[in-house]
Amino acid sequence: MLSVQQLQINGRRGDLLPATSLTVSRGELLLVAGEGQDQRTALALALSGRMKPSNGVLSWDNNTKTKKIRLASALVDSPGVNEPEQHLSVRDLVTEDLSLIPRRYRGALLSKPWLKVNSFEDIADLWIEQLPAGRRLELLSALALADPATDLLVVDSPDRHSADPSTWLPRLQALASDAGRPLAVVAVVGALPDIWTGAAAVIGNSVSHPPEPESEPTPSAPEPAAAVEPQPSAEPQPHAKHAAEAAEPLDEPETQNLQRTAK
Repeated sequence: MLSVQQLQINGRRGDLLPATSLTVSRGELLLVAGEGQDQRTALALALSGRMKPSNGVLSWDNNTKTKKIRLASALVDSPGVNEPEQHLSVRDLVTEDLSLIPRRYRGALLSKPWLKVNSFEDIADLWIEQLPAGRRLELLSALALADPATDLLVVDSPDRHSADPSTWLPRLQALASDAGRPLAVVAVVGALPDIWTGAAAVIGNSVSHPPEPESEPTPSAPEPAAAVEPQPSAEPQPHAKHAAEAAEPLDEPETQNLQRTAK
């Protein structure tokens, strides 16, 4: 079983591969969706033991050694990595790929008998670019399985050759469920097909997001103060006092003089 926990790869400016977790067992096909081609290829390389992750744990049958994972896996049709060159003929591609199989398994593996045994004689003289999407996947996956040590198949973006999942999905399902040689198959795709109801995962499914800060309650507007009516003052106001004094009669000087004269 392939087990991946918090697998993450650093890039120059950000995560080349955001934290991702998944599991897939022999006899099972797992589709992993990711929007960017760089992310999909990084995941495919890491799952097949061909790129060292920056963080996380990757194990195959409880073994975390990268070499063991690489020897047990095959990377299929990864763009910019091991996709076949368009100018190659099918016959030349088969010759090249068979030469890469460990010598103890190679025996007398020659392109002509291999093409015949695996029913590819009809396309032997075609260029790689001439192959239909379905036939291309059949050829490349068969070449990957020419090594009997392969138990894990990682297919990088098979949907980039055709928008119709029927051109690649049935082949991958057949490889995973083959009773004679059950494989753990992972296909990293741009989007999950609408018809797919099996095991699935999404790149970045283990990214932790910090909790959002709680918003402070908005302070309520203060209630307007009640109007205070002025109370009557017990003491007369200064201006009222002066007015009262002015109202009292004053003795005129002439009146006082007349009174003295009469006495």
